[in-house]
Amino acid sequence: MQFRDYNPKNDEAAALRIWREIGWLDRDKDQAAVAKFLAASRALVAELNGEPECMATSMPGELWYQQEDLTFSAITSVTTGRVARKQGLAKRLTARLIAADAAAGTQVAGLGIFEQGFYNLLGFGNGSYEHWIGFDPAQLRVKTPNRTPLRLSEEDSEAIHRAMLQRQRHHGGIRIFPLAYTQAECRFGGEGFGLGYKNDEGKLTHFLWFQGKGEHGPYQINMTAFENGQQWLELLGVLKSLGDQIRLVRLREPAGVQMQDFLSQPFRYRQLTKNSPYQQNNQATSYWQARVCDVPGCLAKTHLHGETLRFNLQLSDPIRQYLPAGGPWQGVAGEYVVTLGPESAAETGYRPELPTMITSVGTWTRLWLGVLPASSLAAYADLQAPPELLSDLDRLFCLPTPHFGWDF
Repeated sequence: MQFRDYNPKNDEAAALRIWREIGWLDRDKDQAAVAKFLAASRALVAELNGEPECMATSMPGELWYQQEDLTFSAITSVTTGRVARKQGLAKRLTARLIAADAAAGTQVAGLGIFEQGFYNLLGFGNGSYEHWIGFDPAQLRVKTPNRTPLRLSEEDSEAIHRAMLQRQRHHGGIRIFPLAYTQAECRFGGEGFGLGYKNDEGKLTHFLWFQGKGEHGPYQINMTAFENGQQWLELLGVLKSLGDQIRLVRLREPAGVQMQDFLSQPFRYRQLTKNSPYQQNNQATSYWQARVCDVPGCLAKTHLHGETLRFNLQLSDPIRQYLPAGGPWQGVAGEYVVTLGPESAAETGYRPELPTMITSVGTWTRLWLGVLPASSLAAYADLQAPPELLSDLDRLFCLPTPHFGWDF
């Protein structure tokens, strides 16, 4: 068994074979897009009997925390071939990938999960619920636009990528830097198309990217970008204009938006469409996770409203058991003296006069991001702290609900 960097020249055929075996690649014409995606990634492979059988990839980006950007690593794929299951390759390979990114300066890592619990073993904690709303676009209580939208295709992926990078981001919003990611996103999943608008300078500013086919849909919107509320209303108007033919559209509710505000009689139509192919509903799922890879670096960009709070943090990190000894990054386990307030910080050490919190990096990440309050994590997770400290943390961590805003 050998762990090493991906070599596009020698490993591409094996990588495509793994993607076919797990059901991610079912069209030969998508092979070039996958190859380009892999070549643009930091990619590691695990060899078994001289053949790559497991692969993990990441792409660099940024995460918006309140008013600051932190370096972010998007773990974009973890794939294992049929002959290498249940041998621990995925955990060890992903741990090495995270360690390589962290050693290169990543402060936060994130990924999408296939099931609850697996990536917790590498220090990840659940993110917020994402709401996927299904509705008939004819229900929208907005005006149809005065302007005709542009038709977008995968040939417009460079403009689409720029719009995603420049879109309005709220707390927790991410950007993924490599163009190859958006090119792959526009290519995968069947025949996709987009509708959007440019500004007076000819730059694409807001758009919707659809997947789906058939006379009446359903359509799913996999990418959304806009820079302000007026642009979002214009995009909703575009959706409304499709309502004379399309019976169902599904989209991930953007941060700062409550879709029910824009729908006519949502409860009535949910009841009328129950169990139909065009069922209207709102599904909430926590399908992304994150973990802090640099405690002092993250806290240096944390600015909280309220009086300054200091405490000891005893942090555990399970990722170390999956890493080879002696590497430049071994996780973030250790003892820290934490300062939280308008200016925050973390330094290694222990102060006996301060209260102490004991927790894991996954739970700490959920608290720091604002997914759940300290009192809830103390009741239902692995966070231990004095009641007074929990109460102070509940008052201090008054953050907006975090949303990545870009699935990967």
